[in-house]
Amino acid sequence: MFHLIPKEKAKVQPEWPERFRQLAEQAEHPLLKSFYGAGCIHPDTPLAQVPFVAMDFETTGLSPQKNGIVSIGLVPFTLKRIYCRQSRHWILDPGKPLHEESVVIHGITHSDIDDAPDLRRILPQLLEALKGRVAVVHHRGIEQPFLSAALKARLGEGVIFPVVDTMELEARLHRHHPLGWLARMLGKKIVSIRLADSRTRYNLPFYAPHHALTDALASAELLQAQVADRFSPDDPISLIWH
Repeated sequence: MFHLIPKEKAKVQPEWPERFRQLAEQAEHPLLKSFYGAGCIHPDTPLAQVPFVAMDFETTGLSPQKNGIVSIGLVPFTLKRIYCRQSRHWILDPGKPLHEESVVIHGITHSDIDDAPDLRRILPQLLEALKGRVAVVHHRGIEQPFLSAALKARLGEGVIFPVVDTMELEARLHRHHPLGWLARMLGKKIVSIRLADSRTRYNLPFYAPHHALTDALASAELLQAQVADRFSPDDPISLIWH
């Protein structure tokens, strides 16, 4: 097995267990106190022993401050098994206008959210599903910032937690060195690290994109393939989380 970053980097990773202990003391809302109080696995935990949960959001736009969450998909898994029966999917009232551009992407319309709940109503189930697990996403600039902004607007407090970004793991491999001038002259293009293209490189099946539950499942399968191809089940989670 090989790694594209030195193992010494694990030493500078956040000490998430200690941060969770501190946050449990600082949090004021009972839901967040309970979430942080459940604790976080140690950075040295082997990947084979990590309880993961793949998470995907569909949103009304790309700004956590200006846009809202319209759907959430969660799929719990380990390196050996995906627990589809425990998966969750919610369509939500984003509390923000639906823009035509985003509707075209995710297909969720005004009629779909007419009777949809606000995020506040499903927060107990959502945070319970995240407790004690390491979240897995494809592009960490979406899910954690959007959830934190949404909680701050509703509870007065944001939320943080460790995340494994399958897009970033692909970037380590395919964006490690920029294309040289000769490669550009020969017409070579930068390797795509989008979810569907990344899955293709591991011979994973094609799934239609932009459905929160399907994309969460796709991210779970992608991480399993990435670890099998480039890491060891005995490697610590600190090598790949943020």
